[in-house]
Amino acid sequence: MLKRNVHRLIILVVFCFATTTLMAQNKYIGVKMCSMCHKTEKQGKQFDIWQKSKHAEAYKALTTAKADEFAKARGYSTPAAETPECLECHTSAFTMDAKLVDKQFNFKDGVQCEVQCETCHAAGSKYKDLTIMKSREKSVAAGMREFKDNAAIEAHCKTCHNEKSPSYKEFKFEEMWAKIKHQVPKAG
Repeated sequence: MLKRNVHRLIILVVFCFATTTLMAQNKYIGVKMCSMCHKTEKQGKQFDIWQKSKHAEAYKALTTAKADEFAKARGYSTPAAETPECLECHTSAFTMDAKLVDKQFNFKDGVQCEVQCETCHAAGSKYKDLTIMKSREKSVAAGMREFKDNAAIEAHCKTCHNEKSPSYKEFKFEEMWAKIKHQVPKAG
């Protein structure tokens, strides 16, 4: 009896810890939330830069006949837009636990799931508030991923832009980064 109660107590403690950990983690909220503030001149029109990039079309690229041909040639039995190995890099948060994805976030909602803000900057539910976003330190403390230098940015890019991709071409970081760089202008 004592052994059974100890076992139940251990299970309860593990469950409570896991639940608390999941609740404490940021959730993916989607680009629509980010776009509300990151469209302005003051923010460097970051949303516009992203929207004109190939990242904004990443999921849509999987819905083409060419993508399905790639998937089939690689031995996948599902269309590219349903193949986990493709979705892993062509969507945000696909590999995350569903509990870490806000209910408004839809993987097949086009703009919501594309390679978007949270793909690089991490899930944003805890740093999305304006009072937090006004401070880089508070944003990072609340879970926003900060890159210290271009080498760190390049390493993150290469988690998808690598030889594992069926359509891989040499990744020229400097050239590609110049197309999507989106810093907040310095106040002057």
